[in-house]
Amino acid sequence: MKSNASLSRSNALNKFLTYFFLIVGALVMVFPFVWMILTSSKTVPESMQIPPTIFPAQLMLDNFKDAIASLPFGRLYLNTALMVFFRVVCAIFFSSMAGYAFAKLKFRGKNILFCIVLVQMSLPSQIFIIPQYQMVAKMGLANTIFALVFPGLVSAFGVFFLRQTYLSIPDEVGEAAFLDGCNQWQTFYKIMFPLTGTSVAALTIFTAVFAYGDLMWPLVVNSDLKMMTLSSGLATLKGQFSTNFPVLMAGSLLAMLPMVILYLIFQRQFVEGIAGTGGK
Repeated sequence: MKSNASLSRSNALNKFLTYFFLIVGALVMVFPFVWMILTSSKTVPESMQIPPTIFPAQLMLDNFKDAIASLPFGRLYLNTALMVFFRVVCAIFFSSMAGYAFAKLKFRGKNILFCIVLVQMSLPSQIFIIPQYQMVAKMGLANTIFALVFPGLVSAFGVFFLRQTYLSIPDEVGEAAFLDGCNQWQTFYKIMFPLTGTSVAALTIFTAVFAYGDLMWPLVVNSDLKMMTLSSGLATLKGQFSTNFPVLMAGSLLAMLPMVILYLIFQRQFVEGIAGTGGK
């Protein structure tokens, strides 16, 4: 009886500590978003007051009007949506074929080429900005939607991600398709690719999140405000010497809403994609 009681107390303590740290971690992650929402409804003196005030004395909805008046949000939403869409399409199209080739096909230099993909993944993306900008500038395509999409035409992460998924599919599936009369291309798009639906959904969300939060490249390649994305457009709200923090937070809140909605819609696919790919 004593051992059972001791085990019960130990389990209860472990459960309490687990939930405690999870709640603390959740509060730490949620606090910046709550602070952003509260600051967006404050006046400028309230946002800079020390010690800081948590709740605004009066809701200032004019901050949202000022943010909308300061930036062409309609154009920024459109540019961001087009950039995310084309980067997702390119990532799925090229990464699925390259991942299948690296996982299932045998050809000379496959390991060397895949090592190059891994090297590209391990290097920081900032070192590619100058050569990528020079390529876009020489093509005369700066300040265009193509310039925003250009770094995402091929995704090294997507190639590695889908390669792992194709490796988890038994080779017997492809052999059975070959015996049924399918050639290599038909085996890929009729048999193999449909089996990666969950991972493709996860890659879609990963690519969309990375593209949506990309700040440096859109800020470098597109100097025209009407051709910027939400992240680079918001950067123009920050003054050199002083910043209207309530307006900046209001603009940030307007910019984050589409991605929050996207995550809520595809949350199940996101979790299943991570679990399915890591399960191997």
